[in-house]
Amino acid sequence: MANYDKSERDKDVAPGAEVSFPFDRMSVEDFRQRFPRARWSDARQAWFVPGRTASRRFASWMAEREAEADAFADAKGRDAFEFDPIRSAYLEVGKAGFRIKTPYSKTVVDNLREIPFARWDSDLKLWHVAFRSYEELRRRWTVIETAAARNEPEARKRRAEERKGTEQEARAKARSAERKRRRFPLASDDLPPVGRVVAIFYGIVIFTEITGELVDPNSVSDFYPDATDNHVWGVWRKPTSEELIATRPSKTSPPAGSEWWLPTIEELRPARRSARRLEAKLGANKKPS
Repeated sequence: MANYDKSERDKDVAPGAEVSFPFDRMSVEDFRQRFPRARWSDARQAWFVPGRTASRRFASWMAEREAEADAFADAKGRDAFEFDPIRSAYLEVGKAGFRIKTPYSKTVVDNLREIPFARWDSDLKLWHVAFRSYEELRRRWTVIETAAARNEPEARKRRAEERKGTEQEARAKARSAERKRRRFPLASDDLPPVGRVVAIFYGIVIFTEITGELVDPNSVSDFYPDATDNHVWGVWRKPTSEELIATRPSKTSPPAGSEWWLPTIEELRPARRSARRLEAKLGANKKPS
């Protein structure tokens, strides 16, 4: 939408705004009723609305149309749900949309984040999804419900019991112990900058020290199969939300086979959210002195 001002028009042309919107017959009819003096320009492929307040009046009309479209889409989604409902203990129907409450699962979170107009309610500890997003919710629901059921406390306890004494449990404990050491093998000829936010396959970290200690590939092959005699240990920590916000995202994806790289915005966004949640949780658990 472009405004016409004195620098762009001659003295014979009235002030106004050049506007455009997605074409459909009903929208054009409504537009013509609201703006009877508007004129179409084939050359510009746009409408010219005369008047000094044209831009403001057109913006108000567009906001009304969008609100009507949202209401129609919500009604359509509600009808689709009533015709073919999702029946699940994890889903309730509210006045403004669906309320979804499940055990924590990264799969559930990742899928709900991909649904338009879905939002997390930190007070109620559940997700809100607008009626208009029902088709996308239904498309993902099998994955969401399966992941939620898998993370029920009883299901997790049962799997833990089944793993007791198995080689799988031993490997899991070894991986956990290695992760807690917060070290990572780095090629000595390609070291990351110390003190800067970078990404590794663990996630986004900050290396605080390159120890110079050589890695023994044989002893860590289960955790780092690509480690060689040319690798040294780097010590890392998790960055704070403030550090993540201050990090400028890389505009390019990392080359194949990279051991570390500068994170992209797609990697930074979930890391920032996780850091904020963790800091809020730690802050809430702090006892006043």
